[in-house]
Amino acid sequence: MIVLKLRQEVNNAITALHAENKQVGFVATMGALHQGHLSLIDIAARENDCVVCSIFVNPLQFNDKADFEKYPNTLEADLKLLEAKKCAIVFVPDVQEMYGNEDTTQFEFGNLDKVMEGVYRPGHFLGMAKVVKRLFDTVKPDVAYFGEKDFQQLAIIRKFTHDLKLPVKVVGCPIMRETDGLAMSSRNMLLSKEERLVSPIIFKTLLGAKKKVGKISISELKAWVEAEINAVNHFKLEYFEVAEAENLTLLNEWKSLAPIMGFIVVRVNNIRLIDNIVLVP
Repeated sequence: MIVLKLRQEVNNAITALHAENKQVGFVATMGALHQGHLSLIDIAARENDCVVCSIFVNPLQFNDKADFEKYPNTLEADLKLLEAKKCAIVFVPDVQEMYGNEDTTQFEFGNLDKVMEGVYRPGHFLGMAKVVKRLFDTVKPDVAYFGEKDFQQLAIIRKFTHDLKLPVKVVGCPIMRETDGLAMSSRNMLLSKEERLVSPIIFKTLLGAKKKVGKISISELKAWVEAEINAVNHFKLEYFEVAEAENLTLLNEWKSLAPIMGFIVVRVNNIRLIDNIVLVP
């Protein structure tokens, strides 16, 4: 495994791999790696000749400076995990390396960034798109893998990759969960012991919501979810939305013929946890 800090170094290494007709799989991360990230690398390793991973905490994705400053930094441990997975290349740029040149790329996300995270985290998706586009330009992967926990992010990456005609296949991978159901997240390590013990209520509530589909109205379902979450000490529902999976159109009635998903964000004190579930296949 080689660790590179410069975009040109990565570009040169990938060019050499492509010259040997090697297919490159790519996993972009912000570090603080857990089994969810490693599952993406496992899938990439099965489906490609070599795997490239990036570790970069992107400041443009954080509309809350405090959230950015407290984001976990575990680079040494992360590199050991990646070496054990036989990752070929790890790209660890600093902010200057990623954004030293002016970025004039224009993005149009349609309705995808007008709901949910786009409302609660203004500027987040533009910052995310800028860094992913730069990573794609640098790594030039054949296939890129992203977790479905960040489902709205995945939808937006698919859209701009298609719109900009980028030669990258974007693959969504299933949510990885702890044995008690909590969706794996780097933010989980910020939870206190007590908060971690009760955090499975989030997925338990989503499972309960799934059982109520069609039996009560969407407005009643949203009220039920809010009551379940807010009944837990120090837990506060930021939102629970019901939307069509394909285009993230928010629904107020159970009339859509398309697959429907439930999206939730819960604040545990100042820690923000997200999750989702398929409500109607």
